[in-house]
Amino acid sequence: MALLDVEQPGSAPATDTAETILSVNNIEVIYDHVILVLKGVSLTVPKGGIVALLGANGAGKTTTLKAVSNLLGAERGEVTKGKILFDNEEVQALSPNDLVRRGCIQVMEGRHCFGHLSIEENLLTGAYTRKDGHGAVKADLEMVYEYFPRLRERRQSQAGYTSGGEQQMCAIGRALMSRPKMILLDEPSMGLAPQLVEEIFEIVRQLNQNEGVSFLLAEQNTNVALKYATYGYILESGRIVLDGDAKALRENEDVKEFYLGVGGEGRRSFRNVKHYKRRKRWLA
Repeated sequence: MALLDVEQPGSAPATDTAETILSVNNIEVIYDHVILVLKGVSLTVPKGGIVALLGANGAGKTTTLKAVSNLLGAERGEVTKGKILFDNEEVQALSPNDLVRRGCIQVMEGRHCFGHLSIEENLLTGAYTRKDGHGAVKADLEMVYEYFPRLRERRQSQAGYTSGGEQQMCAIGRALMSRPKMILLDEPSMGLAPQLVEEIFEIVRQLNQNEGVSFLLAEQNTNVALKYATYGYILESGRIVLDGDAKALRENEDVKEFYLGVGGEGRRSFRNVKHYKRRKRWLA
């Protein structure tokens, strides 16, 4: 792990030996033909890995996920440089539904369940592109209920009237129904109680270990993300500024101070804000 030079942002691989399922190579993203949001972002996700994409609000995490899932067009954004490879194939030209069929699916920030449908109807929409028969879909629905027993209890409830945690579980379960190879999970902890956040991340770990699903997690909650991820990238102002093994990032003094709120002498005071900015040496 090292602070990165501007010339090679995010160039360190998530692993040196594991096969890669996602490779983002030096991409730039522009909105409305003028607003440069991502500036040479590179990252990799190994097959069967959990990789955290960390940073403050507005750092470019959601834009990175939408670049991978090809959802930028709906917001007048586009990848203008670089390449994105999923499962060893370049995918920038594919439509979002083509990517879903190939096994890459995004769970959007804010959950976005179909509020007028029941929990079970929401889950079944995730199997819309499948052609392997009713029996296989029913088996996967049962698998989702095994991981999320609370959804089984609320299966007939209208999704719009369930809790935020239940809607987040529903959104992840719906993604599982498409039989994904990789899930892009955007801010899964947003608006949830800490105990529920731990429960959801524990299920993510179980899905990764038991079902072999790879995850790219975009999170502001650095502490919990690095607890469950194996590798992490930190974004600042559209650039990867730091990356490394999750355990090493948790122990890094700069990460402790600027993202966990704790330095070598405990929590910092706002009176030290000038020192805080000066220590943040990786920013240009």
